[in-house]
Amino acid sequence: MGANLDITDKLQNYINKFGLKLNPVQQEIIDYNKTLGDIKRMQIDPTQCHFLHLIIKISNIKNVLEIGTFTGLSALSISLALPEDGKLVVLDKNEETSKIAQNFFKKANQGHKITTIIKPALESLNDIKNQKFDMVFIDADKMNYKKYYEKSLGLINQGGLIIIDNVLWHGEVADVKYSDKYTINIREFNQFVSEDKRVEQVIIPLGDGLSLIHISEPTRPERSGVGGVWVGKKRGGGGGGGGGG
Repeated sequence: MGANLDITDKLQNYINKFGLKLNPVQQEIIDYNKTLGDIKRMQIDPTQCHFLHLIIKISNIKNVLEIGTFTGLSALSISLALPEDGKLVVLDKNEETSKIAQNFFKKANQGHKITTIIKPALESLNDIKNQKFDMVFIDADKMNYKKYYEKSLGLINQGGLIIIDNVLWHGEVADVKYSDKYTINIREFNQFVSEDKRVEQVIIPLGDGLSLIHISEPTRPERSGVGGVWVGKKRGGGGGGGGGG
């Protein structure tokens, strides 16, 4: 029976040699984030950049919503893959990092595709409740993941995709010795989605884990009592639609 490979640094370098190449501004964002200290981990992994690029291309996606942007790596990866008339709406509450991201978008000549909304994401999601998207990428505060997921179901076109980052949480979701509230709640969220009859989900071990969720039937209004007990993009992160990307 086949098994997943352990990706060593040597093997990752080989993969990088023969795979897609990053845009110079994507690499510039990565280099910039390395100067930020511990919070640099809030960006997505470069392998996820390539995954987002190809999933958008092969799915003919034109309109995307991103919840959680950080300094813009994931948003730029999405925008570069969109057609010239494609549109990306990004939600983040952090004004400082959002301005940094916007500068990178302009530098990559992608500003015309991207609309940035700077306020708590749940407020923004109410503001755009009448819009429809082909794909939603969620990488924000974990306190609200379940709420973001339910709101996204109301915004997504049938047959669309919701992609969610950090669902493997450093591998701790599979280890019973970890019982902190962050790990427990990610486990609960993964189970919640896996039992949701409106969607089909697979979890892909790229970066810190991506859930790829296909909307398999028309979505109903969000269920009552949906709450979250999620905290931060990574340990100790903030709330309200910041982080990610």
